[in-house]
Amino acid sequence: MLLVLDVGNTNTVLGLYDKKELIQWWRIRTISNSTVDEYGMLILDLLGTVKVGTESIYAIIISCVVPPMLNILEPLCAKYFSQEPLIVGPGIKTGMPIYYDNPREVGADRIVNAVAAHAKYEGNLIVVDFGTATTFDYVTGKGHYMGGCIAPGIVISTEALFERASKLPRVELTKPKHIIAKNTVSSMQAGIMFGYAGLIDGIVDRMKKEAGDKATVIATGGLANIIAPETRSIEIVDDMLTLEGLRIIYERNV
Repeated sequence: MLLVLDVGNTNTVLGLYDKKELIQWWRIRTISNSTVDEYGMLILDLLGTVKVGTESIYAIIISCVVPPMLNILEPLCAKYFSQEPLIVGPGIKTGMPIYYDNPREVGADRIVNAVAAHAKYEGNLIVVDFGTATTFDYVTGKGHYMGGCIAPGIVISTEALFERASKLPRVELTKPKHIIAKNTVSSMQAGIMFGYAGLIDGIVDRMKKEAGDKATVIATGGLANIIAPETRSIEIVDDMLTLEGLRIIYERNV
């Protein structure tokens, strides 16, 4: 089986593929000060929940935007799986031309998402990834990565609000009944949810106008299902887009 890991600043998502079928997936915290053995035992425990041993893993591919995590994961793969993982980065075959001033600057997760989106959906695409940061990436129908933009993630934004405004409490990220709210909690929820939905729609509108073409808008990431229903621009939510992109890139490199 193929083990894929998408390492983000806040969470790490792992997926287990049997050929093209996603058998199981897990979301854990990214802890860059963890040890090789702590992370190794955690991954072994997760695999144990589906009765998969290390001998069943024939390859590992990793997308990582937290460089210190590679100092954990690469030795982990060697120690527990006797393998050298494929790391998404410069020199890897993606099958996608990258039209960026410096292609090395593009986050691995953004390229992985773009590859998966082009493989799964037709035409021009805008991929919105709700992670620690919220990224917007434009991919043409010919499979060219054209660039995009990065905004603060919803969790970063709300944490800043809680920390800098001493009288405001932490609130659940949920949709309030009204935009004209009648209490502090609902007021904050309205501002966060509807304000962020407006941010998504505004950026997507500008990207479509600049590109001059229609584009299908696909959302992924941990908070996609919460925010997408409040937008008018997001058409598809694909939770497993990044994992699927890792599988595709692995197959293009073997």
